[in-house]
Order: sequence, then C-alpha cells, then structure tokens
Amino acid sequence: MKKVSKEEIKHIANLASLELNENEIDNYIENLQDILNFAEVVNNAPVNDLDITIGTNEAKNVFRKDEIKVFEDNEALFANAKDKERNMFKIPRVI
Repeated sequence: MKKVSKEEIKHIANLASLELNENEIDNYIENLQDILNFAEVVNNAPVNDLDITIGTNEAKNVFRKDEIKVFEDNEALFANAKDKERNMFKIPRVI
C-alpha cells in the first residue's frame, strides 16, 4: 500500500486554501492514511458470491384512497386547540 507523503498533504492543503503547520501535517498524514487503509480493506472485501441488493428490506409505500371523513365530535377535536375560528384550527401566519 502506498504511503501518504508530506508533499501530497501540502498539495491538498494548498488546493483547499489551508495553512498547515508541521504538527498538523503529521496529523493529517496519519488520519488520511487511516482512511485509505480502511478503503483498501473495503475494496478487498469478498463480494463475489453475494446477491445484488438494492435496499435492505422489502418495505414499499402503501397508498390509500384519499377520502373525506366526517369527524362527529368537534368539541373533542378542538379541546386542546390554542385558538380556533369557524370550526378550524387557527394558527399564526407564516410568511
């Protein structure tokens, strides 16, 4: 596996307009090397005998017919309403 060099970190820092001191460069080398090592592990994972997976479960959207239902007990419906007007919830204007 290729090791990350100081020159590469300095080049990346220059592209990102970062000013790094020597301690920060060493820290970035270590962190970037860890990321690249993990990417190598993932790239080498055995996947030949695995089935293609689009999602992790078979959940689907369940649609229902949009129907108007009359609610008979309006007093119970509005019991916790902060404010109501003409049998509707009144809310603050949002613009």
